[in-house]
Amino acid sequence: MTQTVQKIENQSKTNFTSSNGAKLSRMNRDRQKKHRREKWTDDLDRVGEFWLAVGSCSVETDCATSYHALWCQWWMNSLQEKTMGHKKSPVRIGLLYSDTGVTSVIETHQRNAALLAIEEINQDGGLLGQEFLFSGDDTCSNPVAFRAEAERLILEDKVDALFGCYMSSCRKAVLPPVSANKSMLFYPTHYEGFEYAQGCIYSGAAPNQNAKWLADFMTQNYGRRYFFVGSNYVFPYEINSLMRDLLSNRGADVVDEVYVPLAASRSDIDNVIARIKQNGPVIIFSTMVGKSAVDFYKAYDKAGFDRTKSPICSVTAGELEMAAIGKDAAEGNIKVAPYFSVIQNDVNQRFVSNYRERFGADEALCAECEAAYFQIKLFAEAAKQVGTTEREALMRVLPTVSVDAPQGMVRVDATTNHTLLWPRVAIANAQGQFEIVREASEPVIPSPYLMQLDDPGDIPYTDLMEKGR
Repeated sequence: MTQTVQKIENQSKTNFTSSNGAKLSRMNRDRQKKHRREKWTDDLDRVGEFWLAVGSCSVETDCATSYHALWCQWWMNSLQEKTMGHKKSPVRIGLLYSDTGVTSVIETHQRNAALLAIEEINQDGGLLGQEFLFSGDDTCSNPVAFRAEAERLILEDKVDALFGCYMSSCRKAVLPPVSANKSMLFYPTHYEGFEYAQGCIYSGAAPNQNAKWLADFMTQNYGRRYFFVGSNYVFPYEINSLMRDLLSNRGADVVDEVYVPLAASRSDIDNVIARIKQNGPVIIFSTMVGKSAVDFYKAYDKAGFDRTKSPICSVTAGELEMAAIGKDAAEGNIKVAPYFSVIQNDVNQRFVSNYRERFGADEALCAECEAAYFQIKLFAEAAKQVGTTEREALMRVLPTVSVDAPQGMVRVDATTNHTLLWPRVAIANAQGQFEIVREASEPVIPSPYLMQLDDPGDIPYTDLMEKGR
């Protein structure tokens, strides 16, 4: 076989000419040589596949001394080298998180959780036999900066995959370069659904894993008059449209809907509070994010609304925001998410302990942090199983990989590229800490296109809330 390769290479050194008789350039000769060698290798692969398919004898026993067995063994070794032996540099991933800007209150913690996962993998020996590396600069909570950084990471740093984004507008900005370069994006944030992008793994909650649960819980335990307030970007508009339908299906009404800038001013917040008062007793569904959400929750508390009857409920504002607004303003507010730091299992207790030991004893955690953490573990486990970070190989194996995450066992759904998660409903107590009052009894299959959104009969849950509330 070595002689055959040498013969092909010798042939490639002959004086090639184009159709008009002119000599080809050295670059074209090199390209011809590379093409011929690749074609020869592809032909060997096809022959190898043929010999493996012919008959059903065992390479190790029935054909141990046959040419068939020798060929099969050589071909399988060659294939393993192609997928495992050609990784000349360590695995490097790109982190897309903001250290500044309106959503940095969440994204800095997502970055921390991602770093913790990388450190733990390196402590266990790294990935594919080498140190597991990362790159990524501040994306400033700006979709334009996200796209530029994604392109830099893919084209200059040659990262094997991207991890991050919080706002949907930033995810949508990043997906085109991911697609154009056949890269991957692992997205760790809940979102509005109705999306499928090749090479994108959605690790956050789909609408049937949070919005549906919130609509059920609120209409069963509180009231039927709702006021919507959101930040002015993609996700709030889309999820509010969905929530309006969910509440209507349950006999509830949305009496008003208002949006404020991502960096809302004091007067923006004051205007929202005034409109809430004009509408009388209502339940607030908030999709405000970042510092604006913190300012709104504080203003709502200062205005004196009774949160035992008119709480703020959300799929966005969680433990980080409650820590920022303080326990007095946090009490009574409601959040639906797959993860809360109070979950009682060994994996979560280790996660919380390791995170706070690494980043500070008083650091709050949230569902978006936990997803940023476990999605890197999913990626690493899949890469170990196939011996490569090549996108198509990872996409094939990811649905077969389960990871014991802090929220529970998770895996990727092969049909949607979204993740099976464990929805939970929690209410902030007098100490400002969330207490889980309802949780899924098994992981919920994602339904980003809402095919089974209002059919909860086959989704068992445990209700931990006291009766009569």
